Amino acid sequence: MDLKEIQNLIKFVAKSGASEVKLEMDDIKITIKTTEENKEATTIVQHLPAAGTVAPQQMAPVQTQQVASTPPAVTPTNEAPAAAAEDNSKYITIKSPIIGTLYRKPSPDKPTFVEVGDSIKEGDVLCIIEAMKLFNEIESEVSGKIVKVLVDDSSPVEFDQPLFLVDPS
Repeated sequence: MDLKEIQNLIKFVAKSGASEVKLEMDDIKITIKTTEENKEATTIVQHLPAAGTVAPQQMAPVQTQQVASTPPAVTPTNEAPAAAAEDNSKYITIKSPIIGTLYRKPSPDKPTFVEVGDSIKEGDVLCIIEAMKLFNEIESEVSGKIVKVLVDDSSPVEFDQPLFLVDPS
């Protein structure tokens, strides 16, 4: 079971309203517990060795979206933020596919993968996100020009957090 499947399972459990779900497969045991007061899910993943002994647990608190019955009302106070939002609407937002620590460079002594103003094409590596001691290259799914970098180097990122703004034109 890969990280994306686990994240989808966490979202499903959080939205379903279940308080606890346990899933056991050949070499992995997953327990997802949600609490009613803050709607956060805690995931416990155990990798079970072939000998039958239980490995130490890794706990990862995962922030999930709160389900609200009515969205909060927003009243515009001036037109400047509205104009900025309209300007950003023509850009594509590249979001984090996983939770982890974002690195903009392949190593500390190398240059960054992309800077503002760089042209990118589909498949170009934009950054690396470290999750559970694994370094995952984040590739662009769009072509265009980097307009804004929204996250600093060595920063923690959440699932679906905006990382870059890209002008597709």
